[in-house]
Amino acid sequence: MGLGNPWHWIPIVLVLLVLFGGRGKISGLMGDAAKGIKAFREGLKDTDADKPKDERAGALPRTDAEKEDLKS
Repeated sequence: MGLGNPWHWIPIVLVLLVLFGGRGKISGLMGDAAKGIKAFREGLKDTDADKPKDERAGALPRTDAEKEDLKS
């Protein structure tokens, strides 16, 4: 009645196949979650040097009226 009994391993293997098996819904969801995490990490790496001065961290976005006032 230990873990060496094949009848104990069959349900475990079936659950693992359902969760991580090929082209299953859950494995697709896990792949999408991994892509989301990767995109989040890449978003954290963005620097403020690439952005215009008025869009850097701490600056509020300007309205169209404020942009027009700055031009004149």
